[in-house]
Amino acid sequence: MSNQDESLLLYLNEAIATTRSKEKLFQIVTEKLRLIFPFDMIAVVTFDAAHQYKRLFMRDYLGDAPYNEAQMTEATPVAGSPTELFVRDPRVQQVDIRELTPNYPEFMPFVLMQQRGIYFTTFVPLRTGGQLIGLLSMAARRRPEFTPDDLTLLEKIGSLIAVAVSNALAFEEVARREREKSLQLTVNNALLSRKDRAALFLTVAEEIDRIVSIDYFGVRIRRPATGTQGFVEFSKQPDGSFLLLEDSRWEGVPGREQMQAEIIGAFMEPVMLTGPEFELAARRYRMLQYAMEKNGTRSMLGVPLWNKAEHAAVLVLAARRPDAFTTDDLALVMSLAPQITLAMQNLYAFEQIEALRAQLEREKTYLIDEINTTAKFEDFVGQSAIMQQVQTRISQVAPTDTTVLITGETGTGKELVARALHNLSPRKERALIKLNCAALPAQLIESELFGHEKGAFTGAHDRRIGKFELADGGTIFLDEVGELPLDLQAKLLRVLQEKEFERIGGRRVIQTDVRVIAATNRVLEEEVAAGRFRADLYYRLNVFPIRLPALRERPEDIEPLMRHFLERFTKQMGKPVRGLRERDLRAMQQYGWPGNVRELEHVLEQAVIVSQGPFLEFAGFSAAAAQASPPLSFLEQNQPLKTLKEQERDHILAALKRTGGRVSGPNGAAAILDINAKTLEARMKKLGIRREHQVAE
Repeated sequence: MSNQDESLLLYLNEAIATTRSKEKLFQIVTEKLRLIFPFDMIAVVTFDAAHQYKRLFMRDYLGDAPYNEAQMTEATPVAGSPTELFVRDPRVQQVDIRELTPNYPEFMPFVLMQQRGIYFTTFVPLRTGGQLIGLLSMAARRRPEFTPDDLTLLEKIGSLIAVAVSNALAFEEVARREREKSLQLTVNNALLSRKDRAALFLTVAEEIDRIVSIDYFGVRIRRPATGTQGFVEFSKQPDGSFLLLEDSRWEGVPGREQMQAEIIGAFMEPVMLTGPEFELAARRYRMLQYAMEKNGTRSMLGVPLWNKAEHAAVLVLAARRPDAFTTDDLALVMSLAPQITLAMQNLYAFEQIEALRAQLEREKTYLIDEINTTAKFEDFVGQSAIMQQVQTRISQVAPTDTTVLITGETGTGKELVARALHNLSPRKERALIKLNCAALPAQLIESELFGHEKGAFTGAHDRRIGKFELADGGTIFLDEVGELPLDLQAKLLRVLQEKEFERIGGRRVIQTDVRVIAATNRVLEEEVAAGRFRADLYYRLNVFPIRLPALRERPEDIEPLMRHFLERFTKQMGKPVRGLRERDLRAMQQYGWPGNVRELEHVLEQAVIVSQGPFLEFAGFSAAAAQASPPLSFLEQNQPLKTLKEQERDHILAALKRTGGRVSGPNGAAAILDINAKTLEARMKKLGIRREHQVAE
């Protein structure tokens, strides 16, 4: 061995001992070897312990081919490549690659070398501790002439390079583990300290980007109720920061639901798509094609977080570089999956607790108001046969989620029936939310029902939660549903059909789980025939009808109702218990009660207030009843009894006469009769009371 050869070995040995940088070491080896052995391209390939996979460690082509970390770390099978020949016969060999090309026509390194006119390669085995760890390949355009001493020198150089490669791989492994531990620690700290979804995952995205350069970070979920949607997504901006993406960006994209549902299935196993593999997958999945065309995405990495029944979640990273990810990156992200999964579960729990807390606060405020303004369920009194039928129907439908339509005249107790249906249902632990559709202007009803966002219209200074959102998990009672305008009827129909709605001025679709109970004193069949009520909505509401009879249809219930109200008002007002004359009871039972149970309640409340002697006094009621129906002595004089419809007509005419024909307003007939003005007008129309009758009669 010449002095020059010994000097080269000593130099390489010293460089290996003192140099930690893989790139610097490879540069030294390349420069020194070129002084002795002419070549145009040099590369180092490493093997796994079983010699099943090879990995390009370093390469250099006339100084022009840059070091590409992504390609260096990607493992490929030894089998099926020319490398398998040299693994079986690990010695210094000179090869004309044209002789091997027929057996390996698709081996890309040989294809590229021949395109550059490089045909001759010298392979040097790299051994350390008797173990083959890789190959040194020196390629040239001209066949090199090696002496036996040259081959011996190459073997010794191969041993030195093997030590250098082993050291470099060990250093890389240590550095990789340190990066992983640092990343896991940072992510873990973020998961423990942050409760806000966007802030938490922004930290995760930024930390991953420090190790694996990415242009997109996203967690996507699939649930039966909402389909596939983004849980949290970020896009890297030109300045390197990450911008939170809104799911609304998909609005207007045709077929987006199906596209999103397709792609989440592709990530139910860990997958890495780079370069040609990504382009091939883009032909199959429209979402990838869309990402490639719109965002320039050329590589993607996905790891499942969980997949249980119809619920699934995946973590997806994407980049514009076609070689952005390696198998080590995939392993790194997989190592983070358990932490991210735990964080999502904690977030779900925390957000659910916050949502429930907010809803309970809203329900508390609403229920306090309800307690102060709403009659008790105990007021639902009646032992007549017709009321027994009503109670039977209530008990039949209450345990279900079936939509119920309650019909009956004003004052018959429709709200009490709705409350009974709710209290006997599995939803009784949640709120019963009520809305009187006739009590608000048409332009405000939509906001009451569905809520609105801040700035949605003039005067919308804050976000408002609508009744349907407030009633989620409970029951909503739509009183006077026949008063809804036609445009709102269509929106209500959507909620009944799709169980979803949007706030006014909002883009987010809100899912709702609400049982609907509706009530009306109108005859909806007639309203449908007149074009004032949608037929499809009527059939959606009229799934299980319950009709409440008027009080005049159940006179046997008047006495127990009177005693019930008298007991309540006597206790409330601290009044002494007074007797009830038999003639007063008979008069009550013979009266038509156009205001039904509510009118009876008010008459008894007034009697408790004004009575002074041992018996209840009904002076005010007697005068009104006398105008509405003839006295008993007169009825006994062989005169035919009036029908209930005739009695109701006479009673309304008497009220109109007293008010000079005025229907609405504080001094109108509706106020005297204690019914809604529109309801009174509807009854007048049905009874044939025209305007010329209002004063003349």
